[in-house]
Amino acid sequence: MNTTRRRRFCLARCPGLSLALLLMLCGVAHGQSSKPAFQYEVGDVRVSIPTADEPRAKAFGKESLQAAAKYLETGAASWLKRDKACVNCHTTGPYMTDFTAWSRRFGQPNEDVFNNFAKAVPKEIEAVRETETKNLKFYPGAFFAVWRTTGLAEWDRNVSGKLSEPTERSLRDMFMRQSENGAFVSHGEVEIPHITTDFELSLQAARAITAAPGWLAGLKDEALIARVEKLKQYLRTSPPKNDFDRVLKLQLAHYLPDLVSSADGDAALALLSSKQHADGGWSTRDMSPVNDWHYEMSATVLNLIKGLPDAEKPESDAYMTALAVVLMRQSNVPASDSRIQKALSWLKREQRESGRWWMHSLYRGNYHYTTYIATIEAIKALDLCGELDVLTAKTN
Repeated sequence: MNTTRRRRFCLARCPGLSLALLLMLCGVAHGQSSKPAFQYEVGDVRVSIPTADEPRAKAFGKESLQAAAKYLETGAASWLKRDKACVNCHTTGPYMTDFTAWSRRFGQPNEDVFNNFAKAVPKEIEAVRETETKNLKFYPGAFFAVWRTTGLAEWDRNVSGKLSEPTERSLRDMFMRQSENGAFVSHGEVEIPHITTDFELSLQAARAITAAPGWLAGLKDEALIARVEKLKQYLRTSPPKNDFDRVLKLQLAHYLPDLVSSADGDAALALLSSKQHADGGWSTRDMSPVNDWHYEMSATVLNLIKGLPDAEKPESDAYMTALAVVLMRQSNVPASDSRIQKALSWLKREQRESGRWWMHSLYRGNYHYTTYIATIEAIKALDLCGELDVLTAKTN
């Protein structure tokens, strides 16, 4: 993304922030607008920009999983080096929310990433003014605050085991950006699959409040209690925008079981199952008509998605295939279920020799950062099915 476009994007996302901070958040400060030659780069380690024709891993197993972990670690470290002020949804965000759960598998997560997130929390929590653009009312920085808070909460749960002061402060700041109807409004341009509908963003907020150790159970602030209840009411009653929202009800039931009826859960699982392809995978693009992912779909994104070779009949992709497995496992579907087994077979044969899982970007189609998200989700799916046990299995 060039400097001018990135600046416009940042201003659209966070109009309440200063221009200087916006430029830092979006990586255009200090001459960072030039296109990098690699997707990620740290010291002598250089990771190529993903492509569809990268060879597949020769075999799935301990070595390929360790390669995946190295890819994810390199990506997070590289992003800190490239954009020190940026808390994003496609690299350090997923690293904090999910990679931190695998400490016993891959070792201690990068504390510099945690420190980066902690430093991004405002020192003083102040009221935020609602703004409006294109007839949409929202609170600036909502997506940023939700991703930052969810990452910090998951770090506390998975690494430190206790609620940290930056996480508690971040939770309070996050709720300053909650809309009157209880939602966290996903303003700005869509970045499928992690910046899409209001429900998806609000679901991440629900994840944050349930992940933060002891925060919800110990909450005594009446104003915050009221905001939590508004969030729950929104998640319980909001009409789904698309099938992505519908199947995400399964994840809501995992975080806050009381908000999803058994009938709605069964319907979501049936819908998810109906989307499985014959090859065992799922496609993210099957989950919504192109125009219904977000209130704002630019011509660039629309043309990209509509111009893909498989636009008429989308092929399976790593992110949605992995997410489908995660949703089923979080819904207590046994790993031995044929739907899951077919999906696992798809994931194992689609891992690339770099360790990552390829996925075409549905936002710009340039650096394919969705590959990072897909790799995180694939490891999560495999972990929930016991497939990471090979890392600690003893050999004769």
